[in-house]
Amino acid sequence: MKSIMEAIVSRRSVRKWKPETVSAGDIKDILEAAMNAPSAVNEQAWQFVVLSGKVLEDFVKINANTPKGAPVGILVCGDKKADKLGGFYVHDCCAATQNILLAVHAKGLGGVWTAIFPNAIPEVRRLLNLPNHVYPLAFVPFGHPVARQGRPTSRYDETKVHRNGW
Repeated sequence: MKSIMEAIVSRRSVRKWKPETVSAGDIKDILEAAMNAPSAVNEQAWQFVVLSGKVLEDFVKINANTPKGAPVGILVCGDKKADKLGGFYVHDCCAATQNILLAVHAKGLGGVWTAIFPNAIPEVRRLLNLPNHVYPLAFVPFGHPVARQGRPTSRYDETKVHRNGW
């Protein structure tokens, strides 16, 4: 397990994977990390769909920005029924997605945050039989990376920090 700062600074997007499967235990741990993200008034207005095999292949064809070749992926969806505040499910799902990426990285795996294109949403809904109150927001394909990344440096940039105003 990496320290949290090391994990945050060293995590990078991975778009090429070995064909090895990811263990069910690792997938559960990654989902647990997602479900322990902060959420607005603790509504936890999210749902997760784990995709693999033929369904994942079909999903990648629909949502063209998703890289091919990952053995598994997690679709992060907002649950509008659980969202009593009106739209904060987006924030909840973004926090959950970041936790997924960090958990994937901590497991020695690699993943990438991809968006669900608005024009793909109707087909994604049909493919996965999503109820109307479940809105697909992000998808993280992941697996064992083809190549290990070098030691990235921090992206901290003091010029982007403003204190007590602009």
